[in-house]
Amino acid sequence: MAISRVIGCISAKGGVGKTTSAINLAAALNVFGKNVTLVDANLTAPNVGIYLGVPIAPVTLHDVLKGKKDAREAVFQHKSGVKVLPASISLRDAKRSDSGKLDLVLRDIHGHSDFIVVDGAPGLNKEAIAVIKASHEVIIVTNPEMPAVTDALKTVKICRELKKDILGVLVTKTNVKNADMSLKDIENILEIPIIGIIPEDRAVKFAIASKEAVVHSHPKSAAAVQYKKLAAELLNLKYNEKIIPLETGKFFNSALKWLGFKD
Repeated sequence: MAISRVIGCISAKGGVGKTTSAINLAAALNVFGKNVTLVDANLTAPNVGIYLGVPIAPVTLHDVLKGKKDAREAVFQHKSGVKVLPASISLRDAKRSDSGKLDLVLRDIHGHSDFIVVDGAPGLNKEAIAVIKASHEVIIVTNPEMPAVTDALKTVKICRELKKDILGVLVTKTNVKNADMSLKDIENILEIPIIGIIPEDRAVKFAIASKEAVVHSHPKSAAAVQYKKLAAELLNLKYNEKIIPLETGKFFNSALKWLGFKD
């Protein structure tokens, strides 16, 4: 059986772009021809299915954790080419889930993909730590703001205590016009390298609205190119692609036509 690289995308702070990053890392690896399974392990507030336009799935990770279904029954092929193991958005399922069994679930699908990208729950609770424990490697997602970096430092310490291979820090929502922390300061505080820098990009919001990864909806956008560079880094590939500024005119014209305001 082939060996899957299991990479957890984790963050102690919510709202930093962790789910967006997990989705787009999976999509970018798939662009490079890799077989990828994306697992939504945010058992309390899953968003992967919502982001990808499949909020309700017939079989979910919660069903697997409860022993009702086999993990491979819950994996479906998304139109993007990425395989997805979704979680249930039902509050009832969230209350009855046992995150401690996540490791067993990932073992069941291990070897069926080149990569298993796991979107974890934000925070440092039992649910979030279960993702760290079940992952072979982790990427810590943060924003260039002191509260987020401080929380990221706590995450780094837990990963080290659990002897996990930290691939590096992914800094998202960067903007030269904001009072962002310097990348050097972030690296000095966390004592791990920055492996990706994702700019604040309107294309990401348009991608979410269209229920797609930005890598697919706006492949030449700044964010998409940086996610592809991150994937190339993980694959030890050299990658260079020109960024094309986002044109919103076509998007708004299409929206106006759909609403009946333009012919």
